[in-house]
Amino acid sequence: MSARPLVLVVSPGDETYRGYCLEQVAAAYDVALLTGAAPSWEKPFIVDHAVVDLSDPAALLAAGRALAARHNLTGVVTWDEWNLVPTARLARALGLSSPSVEVMRACRNKATARTLFARHSVPSAASMKAHTLLEAGLAMMTLGLPAVIKPAAFAGSIGVIRVDRPEELPAAFAYASAGASRSREDTGVLVEEYLDGPEVSVECITHHGQTSAVAVTRKHLGPPPYFDETGHTVDATDPLLAQVAPAAAAAVKALGITDGVQHVEMRLVGGRPRLIEVNARIGGDMIGHLVRLATGIDLPKAAADLACGRAPDLTPNRSGAAGIRMLYPTASGTLTARHINQPFAAHTPWLRQVQWIREIGDQLVLPPDGDLFTARAGFYIVTGRTTAEVTERLDTAADEITITTRSDR
Repeated sequence: MSARPLVLVVSPGDETYRGYCLEQVAAAYDVALLTGAAPSWEKPFIVDHAVVDLSDPAALLAAGRALAARHNLTGVVTWDEWNLVPTARLARALGLSSPSVEVMRACRNKATARTLFARHSVPSAASMKAHTLLEAGLAMMTLGLPAVIKPAAFAGSIGVIRVDRPEELPAAFAYASAGASRSREDTGVLVEEYLDGPEVSVECITHHGQTSAVAVTRKHLGPPPYFDETGHTVDATDPLLAQVAPAAAAAVKALGITDGVQHVEMRLVGGRPRLIEVNARIGGDMIGHLVRLATGIDLPKAAADLACGRAPDLTPNRSGAAGIRMLYPTASGTLTARHINQPFAAHTPWLRQVQWIREIGDQLVLPPDGDLFTARAGFYIVTGRTTAEVTERLDTAADEITITTRSDR
């Protein structure tokens, strides 16, 4: 028997975007999985697993109990947005450390979060819920233009759209409603004040009610009216971190989170932070990996530590910068070519990873007909000493990468 504590991971995700999370947790803990499919790439990192319908709360709970009967579990953790609430319910049922189900529901529902932000005087966006186009129109008249229409409980910027003129509202409401209809928790739509300013996220670790902001991620977005994230940069010495950390900690506290890793999104309006949302898990798009490349801080291990009732190590052991850029086609269509200059890639040590996620012949569909899951062809990651150097290197690498699509219309 292993002397290491065993942590249960709910929904490990795919290898491309979440493989690093499981690998880093497995470096410190024995791992059992609750997963929706038979393990493949996960096998080297786990000691046991159960395959379960992750969308069925009762089945997930039963499978978790079965694993707990076979092992002495010390904690339960997930980095899957859609399983935050079921994971909290499972942890409580097993008598393990976890935020409450109510707290996780508040994090998942943007309308509830806005109410709590207002109650605790956390600067956010004015917001109104709308179930019909008429209600959305009334909300827009109250809040003014430009406005943002979004699902109340989804992720990945899916269904989020900006409205600049009244005549754009019907199509925008239909777009947001289509995104909201995919939620298992709340199919409502929000109409919100548009926060005009650069977008960032603050990567936080909370232990016994004390929140530490360990990194700030500067975000890059695609063309309006959509909010698709096209890239991120993390710099260990970014002076912005000290400016945004108090607002991030206040938002975490307002939601009642006492332990865990948070990905707190905000915009800087007139240089001051205004909250968008708090995600009670490690950020997507490889942000946790960028944090480790830039600072050495291991967010997946910290999440597992907290789930097991341990104090995480927040000591940075690196001081650099890292960035990721998503690879999108210029137009929707069939992917006919994807290529990187191999001599460049082979002789460029700061180009840390090039990852294709679509194959030749696949359909790439940009918004409004598609979303990040249908539009991205891949991504690449670079490192450097500063944000400026990373940005320059991202641009340099972009010139060495080709993506070609053929229109099918």
